[in-house]
Amino acid sequence: MKTNVLEYLNNTMLHHKDKTAVLDQNGRLTFWELFNCAQKISQVIKQTADVICKPIGVFLPKSADSIVAFLGILYSGNIYVPMDTKAPAARVRGIVENLENPIIVTSLEHYDALLESGVQSQNLINIEQAYDDAMDIDHDKVLAYSETIIDTDPVYIIYTSGSTGIPKGVVVSHRGVIDYIDWAVECFDMTGKEIIGSQAPFYFDNSTLDIYLCLATGATLVLIPEQHFAFPIRLMEYVAEQNINFIFWVPSVMINVANTRALDHVRVDCLEKILFAGEIMPNRHLNYWRQCLPDALYANLYGPTEITVDCTYYIVQKEFDDNDRLPIGFPCRNTDVLILTEDNREAGVGEQGELCVRGTSLALGYWNNPAKSAEVFTQNPLNNNYFDRIYRTGDFAYVNTEGEIIFLGRKDAQIKHMGYRIELGDIETTLLSLEGIHNTCVLYNKDRQEITMFYEGSSELTKAQIRKELVPLLPKYMIPAKIHRMDKLPMNKNGKIDRPQIVKDWFKE
Repeated sequence: MKTNVLEYLNNTMLHHKDKTAVLDQNGRLTFWELFNCAQKISQVIKQTADVICKPIGVFLPKSADSIVAFLGILYSGNIYVPMDTKAPAARVRGIVENLENPIIVTSLEHYDALLESGVQSQNLINIEQAYDDAMDIDHDKVLAYSETIIDTDPVYIIYTSGSTGIPKGVVVSHRGVIDYIDWAVECFDMTGKEIIGSQAPFYFDNSTLDIYLCLATGATLVLIPEQHFAFPIRLMEYVAEQNINFIFWVPSVMINVANTRALDHVRVDCLEKILFAGEIMPNRHLNYWRQCLPDALYANLYGPTEITVDCTYYIVQKEFDDNDRLPIGFPCRNTDVLILTEDNREAGVGEQGELCVRGTSLALGYWNNPAKSAEVFTQNPLNNNYFDRIYRTGDFAYVNTEGEIIFLGRKDAQIKHMGYRIELGDIETTLLSLEGIHNTCVLYNKDRQEITMFYEGSSELTKAQIRKELVPLLPKYMIPAKIHRMDKLPMNKNGKIDRPQIVKDWFKE
């Protein structure tokens, strides 16, 4: 039984010492180099401050150095906190304040920004200098620090947006990651021969799967240059060049590939396992991928940051029409999913409710925010015999007659319009089944009581045509009153549609 995630690297390094572990734009690191560099960082951390189980920030661009820093922090017996170097200064300051005077591993070019955000100069560790300073490593001493970690200790903190504008730090345990990765290795038959094409930023929890599958199995992790994701054909050329055979991407990226028909121009027969999560995956776009790569495995994963990346999965094996909703499937191993109605009953088949989760995947809570933690990590209302903690996701779902979980959307995306309860996600799913609609976002203007559609798509497609095609597919009260075509829907840093930005730009008072 593993007690901390470093056991993955310790074991893999022994068997695949000279194999490439991580490849980025600056070069590659073998598993031995990754192990050795991480221990150097660990030693410098201990020289900076002899702390245990404290959060330590990593303020670096996505790179092999970032992974070295994460592992070095863990080897020092502490908790790593991925930070976005492109985040607004106010957000960085909010994270620094929440962490309370943290040590931060960074590079010299980011010193000024961090000092302005309230980080004390003596708490900054320059990673380039750290490599030079830690020439002689006492491996036994470093390993002794990590042996103090138990599986209920935190492994990382990932900050998500808070409704009050203050970032929330989700604290995830070693056990949560271990259970998730051990399940994924078995479920997706990971052999170590995989070449993983990483899309997710490291401050986005989807990256957890990429990083730890690499460490657990000896697979090679390729950090795809960020600029390639803006050019789908170049992206797929890079996948082919690197012989990438495993990806875990947000649907927006796959939608862009389908919209540009990039797979018509580039052969990527190397792709064998295609996983996606983070948004609804439209079947029209997925069907394009399945037609071009019919022998690949496709899996739809679902889960908020608060439950260690994913809590359900669905391996796509049957055929779906373009306007069908893709299931999010079944609970991952050692995870229980409850669908609870408003009166805290367990919903029946076909009855919608809030998707709630219990099990080792649950985060430990929000860092330094017990009040917010208590709001969403609550007692299971179906069990009053002992403390049985669940996480309320705020997402609506139901179970169909085949036992599959169907995601409907956020509770805050359910509206009451003209006396009807409407899921905006239902409208989006229908719109994405239409030819000429490349991507879409449906919002509700409460002040004007109007369903408003924003979309990327053909300039030849008129509003009248869109409404005409929707008539046989949706009730009249669900057809958008306002339709706006955009050259490009705004995306947030995780690659998802930036809905708050659209509200800000279009729903001004």
